Amino acid sequence: MRRVRTAWLWPPLGLAALAAAMLMGVAAGAASIGPVDIAAALASRLPLSPIESPLSELQGAVLVELRLPRVVLGALVGGLLASAGAAYQGVFRNPLADPYLLGAASGAGLGATLVLAFGAQLLDAPQAVVPVAAFAGALAGVAAAYALGAMAGRGGTATLLLAGIAVSSFLSAAQNLVQMIRVEELRRIYSWMLGGLGTGGWDDVAMIAPYAAASVAVLMGCGYLLDLLALGDEKAASLGLNATGVRLVVISAASLATAAAVSVSGLIGFVGIVVPHIVRRLVGTGYRMILPVSLLSGAAFLVLVDIAARTLIAPAELPLGVVTAFLGAPFFVFILRTTRNRAG
Repeated sequence: MRRVRTAWLWPPLGLAALAAAMLMGVAAGAASIGPVDIAAALASRLPLSPIESPLSELQGAVLVELRLPRVVLGALVGGLLASAGAAYQGVFRNPLADPYLLGAASGAGLGATLVLAFGAQLLDAPQAVVPVAAFAGALAGVAAAYALGAMAGRGGTATLLLAGIAVSSFLSAAQNLVQMIRVEELRRIYSWMLGGLGTGGWDDVAMIAPYAAASVAVLMGCGYLLDLLALGDEKAASLGLNATGVRLVVISAASLATAAAVSVSGLIGFVGIVVPHIVRRLVGTGYRMILPVSLLSGAAFLVLVDIAARTLIAPAELPLGVVTAFLGAPFFVFILRTTRNRAG
């Protein structure tokens, strides 16, 4: 009861944590910029603002053109992966489900690999097409998993899960074949696959913003339906819920969110497992609260991880996916242990 009474506190706390993380992300770097100067510089760019920026022209360019879009992109990617992971865990009723479950990661990897391997021969600026190819590949991977699951008959989520595994294996094999053929491009391919936000800009933010807004709106609106699904299909059906239709909508929205995130960041693991699991322990099992808090917490988490990735070995930079793996792998073991103990 105490958790229910205090549940309303978590979204404001998550929003405050995100704001603090983004401020830290914008301030961190070789050229230190204080929070007051950041606020004044941003306020000076508002229409009819009487405030003058305290930053030099170079500092202003670093703030607005490099740090700010990277932080915004990190927040978008982290929020999308965490909310998609929470949705997948609700649909499959499994705390180990993650956003890459149905072939989104392998599809995105194949799409990006094809452009990096052969794009120079066909395109003027192949690097600019990588996000589009990764986005299309992720959606194609999920669509193939759906089609294969439908061909296999009415097996519910178990059939869809097996179809996702089969599609992921096939697409990963195809990606490995391309890498073998174009071995000279391995460095660029692995650099993308390890994940990062270093090349992200306002163009990337603008590209994924519509898909992020649409997918998040659908997922946030499905919290109550996921709570009903948690009761079991028969109970949900007795309450007038079309379980199959709800699963289709939720998985489609979560897959769209995953595709949008992966297209601009590469493959960043564990965010969609770790963040929703922690949130569930804090706010309870109701998805009307888990989904929005996961969105905000995932955004704050990835912004903070990105700060670590670009400062721990500065001036060099760690791949973002490597940092999340170092943080997430031990927690994943913890989840496995607690899940096994509860089953026992």
